[in-house]
Amino acid sequence: MPRILVAEDETRIASFVEKGLKAAGYGVETVADGVDALTLARSGEFDLLLLDLGLPGLDGLEVLRRLRADADALPVIILTARDSASDTVAGFEGGANDYVAKPFRFDELLARVRVRLQDARHQAAPAEQTLACGRVTLDLRTRRITSEAGTFDLSAREYGLAEEFLRNPEQVLSREQLLSRVWGLDFDPGSNVVDVYVRYLRKKIGPDHLKTVRGMGYRFTGEAGPTSR
Repeated sequence: MPRILVAEDETRIASFVEKGLKAAGYGVETVADGVDALTLARSGEFDLLLLDLGLPGLDGLEVLRRLRADADALPVIILTARDSASDTVAGFEGGANDYVAKPFRFDELLARVRVRLQDARHQAAPAEQTLACGRVTLDLRTRRITSEAGTFDLSAREYGLAEEFLRNPEQVLSREQLLSRVWGLDFDPGSNVVDVYVRYLRKKIGPDHLKTVRGMGYRFTGEAGPTSR
């Protein structure tokens, strides 16, 4: 599960962002001053930093400057009410990866978070060609999946779904999380499309690898056995 550090001193905004990110399936920790933000950002425990510029103790731009001076490549999205061109330029020149001016829509912020996390993942593992878990292997180049059931080509949506499951083995993923990550933010949350594509995927890898967790979602396991169905 990707972990996100939120550095925001406005309690209402921090709570709003934290709740939304947790609902989207991310681990979240919130701090209200720049000193704590810098300490935690340097810890290596987080995958992305949402950084307010107007922090007490240490200004957000200074937090960013010190991170980049350490050659720390942690993705940083600036959140701020400062929306002038000079502030935007200062943020990007300081090493920010993205910039969101307040007030903002959460779906826009979430989309930017997903893009920056995906970019960082690709940069960290440029040579990654397969995902493997137990008896299941997903070829990221050919979009083919292999299990004891055989080797099959996947459609774009089947591939996206399979990738989410293999990157999060043994974790329960809700339908809402899968809709957001595979189908995008604007897809109808009342749709049964996730269930339909889980059935498609089960036909290709065998039903034992994808277990329905009633009222919660689905859990993928790489080992087919009597406890999975």
